[in-house]
Amino acid sequence: MTDRAAYYGLTKDKIEPVTEQGDVAIIAGKPFPKDVAEKRKRVEERIRQEGFEHVMEAMAYTWFNRFVAIRFMELHGYLEHGYRVLSTTNSTNDTNKGGTVSGLPEILVYAEYVDLPGVDREKVVEMKLAGNRDEELYRMLLIAQCNALHKAMPFLFEWIGDATELLLPENLLHSDSLIRKMVNEIPEEEWEKVEVIGCLYQFYISEKKDQVIGKVVKSEDIPAAT
Repeated sequence: MTDRAAYYGLTKDKIEPVTEQGDVAIIAGKPFPKDVAEKRKRVEERIRQEGFEHVMEAMAYTWFNRFVAIRFMELHGYLEHGYRVLSTTNSTNDTNKGGTVSGLPEILVYAEYVDLPGVDREKVVEMKLAGNRDEELYRMLLIAQCNALHKAMPFLFEWIGDATELLLPENLLHSDSLIRKMVNEIPEEEWEKVEVIGCLYQFYISEKKDQVIGKVVKSEDIPAAT
């Protein structure tokens, strides 16, 4: 999260100004599409209100929670379109280009057949034919999947707004990404029971728990302490 925020000029010690020039937003001398400026503004506002570290922690937890939930659902056939979002069952779509791990997620391999609200099928086909836009396409499909799940489970999948979308990590298809580690390092049989979600959360929060246990607990630290 902090790496992604720094990419857009947001760090614990400094918030870089944004300058708009036509269709381009300039942040720390780097050009971005103009729509990034508005999204960055939303993140900046939240950081000013809640503090940098709190926002980064909240965003990290949000994405971790979503990835875990989607992993459980894809293995139990709970996704309406029937394709896996984080993994694959098809060993024939292997690739090692650009550091990408073998076995692309099914939702990416069969992107043109996936029916998700807000996804333009013609745009999907265009991006697939380009041959070099897999990361961009995957991010788009992943966000669309989360927003589709928002209707069924709004308590877990809040509608993805500017801050959450902007801080979604890059290189999700690479071998060292959180998604790839979750898929490759936790055997599928471990996901048979829903309790695995609680186990992963307990592991996720354990370091924070060690930091706050035995101290006067702030309201935002109650989940970790208990």
